[in-house]
Amino acid sequence: METFDEQAATGIRGSAAQGLARIAVAGAGLIGVRHIEEIRKNRSAQLSAIVDVSPKAAAMAARLRIPIYASVGELLARDKPDGVVLSTPNQVHAEQGIECVNGGVPILVEKPLAHSLEAGERLCEAAERAGVPVLVGHHRRHSPIVRAAIDVVQSNVLGPLVGAMGSAAFYKPDSDGYYDGPNAWRRHPGGGPILINMIHEIDSLRALVGEIISVQAVVSNATRGFEVEDTAAITFQFANGALGSFFLSDTGASARSWEQTSREDPAFAAYEDEDCCTIVGTRGSLAIPTMRLKYFERDGDRSWNRPFRTHTVTFERRNPLELQIEHFLRVVRRQALPLVSARDGLRNLRVTDAISRAARTGCVERVLVN
Repeated sequence: METFDEQAATGIRGSAAQGLARIAVAGAGLIGVRHIEEIRKNRSAQLSAIVDVSPKAAAMAARLRIPIYASVGELLARDKPDGVVLSTPNQVHAEQGIECVNGGVPILVEKPLAHSLEAGERLCEAAERAGVPVLVGHHRRHSPIVRAAIDVVQSNVLGPLVGAMGSAAFYKPDSDGYYDGPNAWRRHPGGGPILINMIHEIDSLRALVGEIISVQAVVSNATRGFEVEDTAAITFQFANGALGSFFLSDTGASARSWEQTSREDPAFAAYEDEDCCTIVGTRGSLAIPTMRLKYFERDGDRSWNRPFRTHTVTFERRNPLELQIEHFLRVVRRQALPLVSARDGLRNLRVTDAISRAARTGCVERVLVN
């Protein structure tokens, strides 16, 4: 896995000789606005245009004095940028992404890569065929917390990994339009928490533990009654023999989710003493995101009635969305390979597809890893 240091990222900002990278954002919804903010803050980038048909987006474009287009095709034909951020609904990621890569424009596509496995394969293959880089918006991979956790695992202080336990349990509001109006797509296939939320967890688990080769799952929509699940219980088998369990719910009144424990997004209430993932090895365990490490110093000390050595891993807090945009600018300039490539995004999508199949069949479902 390629890593990128802060010194290199800062070097881009100060490189006036290369000029500003012109970045357009398609989709000015919740996450699109966040991307717009980060692009405008970055001294190496210029927000060149917005692609959206909503009155709210038109008002924003007018306020920022930038052009607005009704489609990605119109953008590429009239004002081709250096890169495009796709923060549109899941169902149009593949179509818009293929338009961009066929036009030779690198993209940062919000997760998931696409709303279906077939669509994700088409986008991935188109990007690889065109030789155009695609960065998938699994922004947690840019998080200093996740980077520090990967370093702990790779240091072997935990020993060979035996498992992972995780949760993403939270209550998404009923009354702020999250599921209504232009956001009603979240009620239908392609819009449930497995694709919207669990796919982030899958990407992190793959980075921390390794490739997932099979899954089992049960799901329920008993609380919200939408076409898609609101709750799921999932088990994983990893290629290295480790096992994992995960509880997911967007209708559970709990603080055990990344958003509520990582303190990376001020829009969420924070619970500093809670964790949402624990990585377990034969010599120790790491709780994330508190980064509380418990381990046996010597193999001869290993026993459930002996005390652990304890340590809290330190790291420098930074906004992963900011770091992701910095990295995307390096990708646009061909100075770096995507940290989370289209192929990575497709592998994550294959796991969510296997989870959905397992929930339907009640069987263990294999995951294609390539």
